[in-house]
Amino acid sequence: MEIYNTLTRRKEKFIPRQPGRVDMYVCGPTTYNFIHLGNARPLVFFDTVRRYFKFRGYQVRYIQNFTDIDDKIINRAREENVDALALARKYIEEYYRDAGALNVLPADVHPKVSEHLPEIIELISTLIAKRAAYVVENDVFFDISAFPEYGKLSGRTLEEMQAGARVEVDPRKKHPMDFALWKAARPGEPSWESPWGRGRPGWHIECSAMALKYLGSNFDIHGGGYDLVFPHHENEIAQAEAATGQPFARYWMHNGFITVNQEKMSKSLGNFFLVREILEKFPPEVVRFFLLSTHYRSPLDFDDEKMAAAGRGLERMKNSIRLLMEALEQPGREQLNSADEEFAAALERYRQEFVAAMDDDFNTALALSICFELAREVNTYLHNNTGAPCRAALEKALELFRSFNEVLGIFRVDEGTGRILIEGRHVPGGGLEEPLIELLLEVRQRARAKKDWATADYIRDRLKELGIILEDTPGGVRWKRQ
Repeated sequence: MEIYNTLTRRKEKFIPRQPGRVDMYVCGPTTYNFIHLGNARPLVFFDTVRRYFKFRGYQVRYIQNFTDIDDKIINRAREENVDALALARKYIEEYYRDAGALNVLPADVHPKVSEHLPEIIELISTLIAKRAAYVVENDVFFDISAFPEYGKLSGRTLEEMQAGARVEVDPRKKHPMDFALWKAARPGEPSWESPWGRGRPGWHIECSAMALKYLGSNFDIHGGGYDLVFPHHENEIAQAEAATGQPFARYWMHNGFITVNQEKMSKSLGNFFLVREILEKFPPEVVRFFLLSTHYRSPLDFDDEKMAAAGRGLERMKNSIRLLMEALEQPGREQLNSADEEFAAALERYRQEFVAAMDDDFNTALALSICFELAREVNTYLHNNTGAPCRAALEKALELFRSFNEVLGIFRVDEGTGRILIEGRHVPGGGLEEPLIELLLEVRQRARAKKDWATADYIRDRLKELGIILEDTPGGVRWKRQ
């Protein structure tokens, strides 16, 4: 397995700190609003990374924090005239709704800054003792001159970083790029006691403290969006390594930006999309599929047509799985013939290609294309075996879909049976299109039961005009997108 390491700017063979175990820390959201599409990309991607390591047999410890103390939270709370920590708690709950809709599994630990003040204060005290930080009045700053490797993650010199950063002008700093570890209390803001007086932590120190607490030094993977390379992750490295004298993380992974019409998504450009808003228009599984359809290090361009195309592609895969399930409900052959053996060999080839794609820096785009090839193979096999296909071959194909989905998470599964759920049932926080279709099908079935063929045909024909095809089968009505 190879991973592109931002720290070395090349792909490297993955060698974990401990054989058979992977420890991961991924930066989570600042909880002052609903998560946006840019937040969702790392959430979905690193969830997939975690899933794939488990698929490959690793024991995984996955940590993802919540920033619940921050200037943005305080400013938003002031605007809404509410308590800052209460505002953060509200949006943490909303995060779980949106992340759950996208089938993002909870982390093993979701540490909050407000619950780790002792660890943060201890780390700052260590940095002061090692002369890597200094106190000015009731503020504490990190002294970048005490860490000669500062800049090794971004690969930029101090001059370049200073020119490209929004440096807070403070004449008390020894160097303009020195950054706050502890901020003195201000009227109307939350604050905590510390050896330097009441105040609150700076943004960067939180992740260093929490990662070291839960994973220790030299853990395996630190992840986040590319926008965090500098200054956040650069500062995390400086703080942690200056304090411990040990490497902080072995592999640094960063996903690319979300763009809209080739421009970076941002509030200032007015092309800013909340996940909650997107889920009103598109099913959650389509959003997840879309987020994985491009290699994680490449920019991902968003628009409604690309989302609709993702939905059509996902529907083709659903249809193949549905056909497999229906075939398994019918009598089938037990013995294998040469065609069955060829089909089984093709399934094994797809399994190997899927693993090779994910082993190559988690190439989810290629992995999804292999899923489509598997779907085509299944359709061809079923078309050529309309009489009685081999049950063992069908079960192997369905199990392959299940194992691919364990990694990609694009379909939900029944927790009791492990059955892939492909009927588009409504997920809380998701769009209404599919449940409305199901409602129309129920109305149509009632009309058919009353022999009201005119109403039943009208619903069928109107749905067809909207791109929804109905198929009446002995097992009930089936629908698919055209």
